[in-house]
Amino acid sequence: MMIDMKPLELSKRGACPEVYSFGNDFSDHMFSQNYTQGAGWANAEITPYHALTLDPSAAVFHYGQEIFEGLKAYRTADGSINLFRPMENFKRFNRSAKRMVMPEVDLEFHLQALKALLSIDHPWVPEQAGASLYIRPTMIATGKKLGLGASDAYTHFIITGPAGSYFKGGFQPVSVYIADQYRRAVVGGVGEAKTGGNYAASLYVSEEVAKQGYSQVLWLDAVNGKYVEEVGAMNICFVYENKRIVTPALSGSILPGITRDSILKLAPALGFEVSEERLDIQEILADIKSGKITEAFGCGTAAVISPVGKLCWKGTDYVINNNESGKISKQLYDELTGIQYGTREDRFGWIEKVEI
Repeated sequence: MMIDMKPLELSKRGACPEVYSFGNDFSDHMFSQNYTQGAGWANAEITPYHALTLDPSAAVFHYGQEIFEGLKAYRTADGSINLFRPMENFKRFNRSAKRMVMPEVDLEFHLQALKALLSIDHPWVPEQAGASLYIRPTMIATGKKLGLGASDAYTHFIITGPAGSYFKGGFQPVSVYIADQYRRAVVGGVGEAKTGGNYAASLYVSEEVAKQGYSQVLWLDAVNGKYVEEVGAMNICFVYENKRIVTPALSGSILPGITRDSILKLAPALGFEVSEERLDIQEILADIKSGKITEAFGCGTAAVISPVGKLCWKGTDYVINNNESGKISKQLYDELTGIQYGTREDRFGWIEKVEI
């Protein structure tokens, strides 16, 4: 399928403002295409960024058929642009679509569409150290439907916007509150899909613990309320005795993170042991208290690696590594960001170049 780029004016160097706010400032253009049952995908085009017009009965409003992804474009020292493992995001996009009874998007076409968009809006990729262009592919159900059931029409679009360095005050640890009453997702549900409802389900606890000074919420399994799953916007990892990295095994209610998978592949090449296990929160807390756990960190697209300085369980704080960032967390962060920005060897072939 061809992409209609219409008579578009290329974004000019300097179009990215010097001051911007992640999630509030967006690039000049967007990609979109529409799907109708029986006809498939059509009307693929890149247009100026604009508002969407939807019928009040659109299924996305009433039954939550919606999925999205998050990835970034990185400006390298020579001015070129890197994408980090974009196909993995697009594969996950399709897995989410299948779970939410939505049409899949051809992987190669998805990448082609993104590259075409970036070829126009490449001046929006920031040049500041640690900054990047955040990319949000999304699909929503647009069919006019109040009866319960899958929609017969969908819109798929990609928007982008500049994102500054995640760590404003340096590579500092965050504090995490363990949810002991509320649950986010259950095995057999949609926890492993990147759909908006999962995040909506987390907001109540996230807002409440933020008032107490905690940055994130660590969710436990919904059946037993004892096994570690993930932190709100990230997967979670624990370092044992400065050599072994352990993360919760994917259970069907945990989002399979691209950064998580990258760490599982990269860490052994750096000399660390890795394992995916079912982690009992009481054992984790005991191992923090005894000193067996020497570091903990979250991992995801936004922060890449975010060190965790303390966990709170029912009013008691369990401090990790004296509430300081650890050397293994920093080593992984430096290695991954080095690959993304082109300053370190891409030993796994993870980088996709964008022609500009």
